[in-house]
This record gives sequence, structure tokens and C-alpha cells, in this order.
Amino acid sequence: MTGKARRRPDELRSHRWLGVQDLRAFGHRSRMKQMGYAAEDYAGKPVIGIVNTWSDLQQCHVHLKERVEDVKRGVWQAGGFPVELPAMSLSEMFVKPSTMLYRNFLAMEAEELLRSHPIDGAVLMGGCDKTTPALIMAAISMGLPAIFVPAGPMLRGNWQGKVLGSGSDVWKYWAELKAGTITEEDWAGIESGIARSIGTCMTMGTASTMTGIAETLGFSLPGASSIPAADAGHPRMCATSGRRIVEMVWEDLTPRALLAPASFDNAIKAHMAMGGSTNAMIHLVAMARRAGVPLTLDRFDALAREVPVLGNVRPSGQYLMEDFFYAGGMTALLKRLQPLLDLGCLTVTGRTLGETIGDARIFDEEVIRPLDRPVSSEPACAILKGNLAPDGAVIKPSAADPRLLRHTGPALAFDDYDAMAAAIDRDDLEVTPDHVLVLKNAGPIGGPGMPEWGMLPVPRKLLKAGVRDMMRVSDARMSGTSYGACVLHVAPEAALGGPLALVRTGDLIEVDVPARRLQLHVAEDELARRRAAWRPPAPPPRSYARLFTAHISQAPDGCDFDFLLGTEPLPEPAIH
Repeated sequence: MTGKARRRPDELRSHRWLGVQDLRAFGHRSRMKQMGYAAEDYAGKPVIGIVNTWSDLQQCHVHLKERVEDVKRGVWQAGGFPVELPAMSLSEMFVKPSTMLYRNFLAMEAEELLRSHPIDGAVLMGGCDKTTPALIMAAISMGLPAIFVPAGPMLRGNWQGKVLGSGSDVWKYWAELKAGTITEEDWAGIESGIARSIGTCMTMGTASTMTGIAETLGFSLPGASSIPAADAGHPRMCATSGRRIVEMVWEDLTPRALLAPASFDNAIKAHMAMGGSTNAMIHLVAMARRAGVPLTLDRFDALAREVPVLGNVRPSGQYLMEDFFYAGGMTALLKRLQPLLDLGCLTVTGRTLGETIGDARIFDEEVIRPLDRPVSSEPACAILKGNLAPDGAVIKPSAADPRLLRHTGPALAFDDYDAMAAAIDRDDLEVTPDHVLVLKNAGPIGGPGMPEWGMLPVPRKLLKAGVRDMMRVSDARMSGTSYGACVLHVAPEAALGGPLALVRTGDLIEVDVPARRLQLHVAEDELARRRAAWRPPAPPPRSYARLFTAHISQAPDGCDFDFLLGTEPLPEPAIH
């Protein structure tokens, strides 16, 4: 427990709006009556803001329209007053060019929703890729008691008796369609069978990676991140979260109490054991820095060398999140990692991480492997540096063809995504399996928003020849459901004039993952000539994109806005 004395009703933040006797509070209370609420509904009770990222175009969160009622039920049961605050939904599938362009927008919106309303504690409802870090970033900066409710993964896909995994099998069978090994009719069947229930991707993509990280950080109830969205346990978890947030308000258990450097080390270790998405590195850095923890890429690389991949889940493994849940879920994985974790970190339960996983069991050791029998001999991430990426780049060795982890080959360079898309499937494209595909201007500024373009497609002529993986380098991200020898997040990005901007077709590029090296073999005087001729892209003329490109940081710094950083609390809004 936190050791704090329980708060009195007149110490609640909402008391300033609803509990005092003045003209402004009269207006607030009269409007509550206008909505049908009596003083008995809210007087002296914690007001719980439920930040809900549901929308009609958010396929992962479509059920949150119903689940919010389960959360409210729990809040009422515990003596709180629940209010729903809708927020940007960030549908990974439908928002273009990238939800990453709007992660900070959602973080700002959620923080200001909580600040500007009479809210004492928050329930954060999300799960689709960027919603988890955005909501947690907001909660850290706002500083109110908060609990995260994950949307939950969907059920396994199915096609002709084959188990399908979202994302991972899309890329796999798209390559087979282009290679001519499956038919258009097969492709249509896969389309109908790959996403067959509510919930987030059921592979270990960014969604399940980030909800697992949220649980490890102590932001969710134990086991919450693994429950399939369609399972009856999911609405029960929502109601329990609603009950718990009321107690957290009385205890004044805030995010900063949960987040120490050791908490983020635990999260990184869990990420490695899950075989998680490379996107998690950007989001964890952003969350850590909101909490005043100076997390760097070097810390990821150091811990990746210590923690093997234990979650046998696609794309690094064989199974899917439904299997992971039946095997014991996130608490079981953390139990497996127990010797490597700091078990004294606090969680939203008011108990330590060690206490919350104490009774966890592993029910299937093929899905959650022992420490001495990992899924892969390669780590879940490696940080590469060299003259092509002075500030670092990321690769997921566990999801790459091992033969490519030491590779030198000529670049086939594309200045932007459109140029790549126009050329990649041409029969006359001059490309061999030894080439290194290079995509420029796909980073935070170049995208803008650092889209998930980093899994560059293998050229069709090579697919037809049986090639299924080749070395790729870009300043983009890639979906956590993706796989392959993809070097990502190259920093500084090309749009800032980073060395990636200077790469030309035919240049030799060396990728040496064991040595953590990414090197462009071009003479310095030639690079200087190219640098002198380089010109930056014009900024967007207006709108949010202009604000974004003016204030966004690079991938190693979390892609946060410079004006959102800092841990000093903001003044409470004046109520006049």
C-alpha cells in the first residue's frame, strides 16, 4: 500500500466544482440536475472520468461502447460517480498517413479533458496501438489516479483449417499472392477469416505489446492485458477496474507513485520476453520522460542481451494471443521473468508487482517458454549505430532471417514511399537478393508522422524466384505484426539531413547485428559533396501537421512534442 492517509470528501478535486457554496457551484449543480442527476449521485463521491476511445471507425474498440457501461457499474458499486469523456479513437487501420501523427494529439486531448473537468480519477479505455501510450502519457502528465483498461485481443483467425494471425499472415499471404502461389479466391477467403471478432490484433503486435507493458508498469489489473475481447472475463475486468479506481482516488495513488526507473526496466524486460513490437521503444521512451526517467536506446540494447524471447507468439513465434491467455497470460510471463525483475515496484492494486504475480502459473510451456528454452537464440531488439545512424536504429533479430544479420550489399534507394511503390514490382527492376532496399523521408518529419512503411515489400521478381526476406533500411517504423530483416527508426531522419538522405543506389551498406553496426561505405569527401547539395523539404503550409513538424522529437527521444515535456504540475484551472 502507499502508506498515505485516506482523503476526505472535501479534499477531492471535484469539490471545487460541486461542493462549495457560491454562485459558480450553483451553476454546476443546477446543470447536473438538468442532466437528471441528484446530489445523492455525486455529492462527496469521487468523480471518475472514463476516457473512452471508442468510435464507429475504430475496429479494435467497437466493443468499448458497451464495456464503458461495465466500468460505470463498477464505479457505482464502489461509491463513485462515473462520467464518460469520449476522445480521439486512433484507428490503426483507417487513420492515414499514420496514427503516430496523432499519438501526441490524443495525449494532449486526454490530459486536457481531465484537467478542465471536475475529475478526481481516470479510467483509460484503449488498446489499439497508439492509444495505450497516448493515454498513459496523458495520465502521467496530469497526475491524477488512473487505471488503464485494455480492449483485449481478438480471437484466432481461420482459413481453410489454417490458423491466421492479423498482420503477420497478411504480409505472408500477400507475398504468396504476388508470387503466384495462391489465387485471388484464396486471398478473398483470407480476407473474410483473418479478423473474426472484436478486439485488437491477436499477434504480438504493437497493441498487445503495449497493453502488456502497461500491465507490467502497474497501470492495469493483473492479467487484464491478456483477456480476449470476446471473453466473458473482459467485462468482469472492466467492472473490477471501475471499482478499483474509486479506491485509488481515496488512496491518492497517482501514476508517479508507480513509475520509477526500475518500473521501466521491468517493462523493457517484459517487452523483450514477449518478442514485442519495435514501436514499443519509442513509446516507452516517451512515457518514461513524462515521468522524469531519462530512458535511452542503450538501455534497451543492454537489457535485450539479458532477456530471451519467451513468448512463443507470432511474428517471433508460433502461437497467438488467445493461446497466450490460455497459457497463463501476462502474469504468467512475468512470473517466468521473476528472477530478472524488480518485484518491489507498486501497481494500481496498491500492492507490489511481486505480490500481484505471486500466485501466477504457467499452463503451457510451449507458449510461455522457460528461461533456458527460449523461442529464439536472437533477441527481440538490437540497437545499431554507425555513420548511417549516428543516433541509432532498431532491428528485431528474432523476426529476421538469420542469414541477413551480417550482411553487406548495394543499396537500392528510394527518395520516398511513392517512388518505391511505383518501382518495386516492375519486372525490369534491377535488384538481387543481396541488395539493401533503402527508403528515405519516412521519419517523424518526413512522413510526416513516421508511418509504418519500414517493412518494404520484397520485389515481385524476387518473390517469384523464392526470396522471402531481404535487408531493408529506413527512417520509418513498421507494424509490430510485421517480420523480416528491417532496420528501422534510422536517426537522424532523412528529412533533417541525416546520413540516410545521402544514400544513393549502388552505395555499399553494411549491417552487422552482432556488432551492432550500421555503416555506409562511402568516402567522407563524397558524403560532404552530397551533403552540400541536399535541401530540406518544405514544411506543411498549415494545420496540425505544421505544429507537428515544428515540435516533434526524433525516434530515440520518443517522438514527443518539446512543449509537452517536463514534470512540473500545471496550475489547476480557475473556477469563476
